[in-house]
Amino acid sequence: VRDLIEQIEKDGKLYCLVIKPPKEMEETIFATPDALNLQVGFIVYGAGHEVPRHAHRDVERQVRGTSEVIIVRQGRCVVDIYDDARSLIAERELAEGDVVVLVAGGHGFRMQEDTILTEVKQGPYSGLEEKERF
Repeated sequence: VRDLIEQIEKDGKLYCLVIKPPKEMEETIFATPDALNLQVGFIVYGAGHEVPRHAHRDVERQVRGTSEVIIVRQGRCVVDIYDDARSLIAERELAEGDVVVLVAGGHGFRMQEDTILTEVKQGPYSGLEEKERF
């Protein structure tokens, strides 16, 4: 399954993870490195399994920047990945079920057909002033 996770890097810096998970999985995997400020995993449970009740402790974390997770729910698009100098370093076609973890640099999306994306990112959202358009 690890071969379904592509790390897009430049000069040793991670900019993006492109994850193309299979429809069926046999084991739990986490696609993100442990040190990343967002963790994305695919958890596999058998029928009848229960996740014990739990709450997450109030752990203080220090986070710089904003990482995003984009999940293609429907359709097809192309994600463009840019380095810190705003130069294009990769473009990847995404289809239903694909997941992108945007870690650094810049990005943009070009829809190839009607598309629905689910976006998850750190909050609170401070408005468009937190984005730099280029």
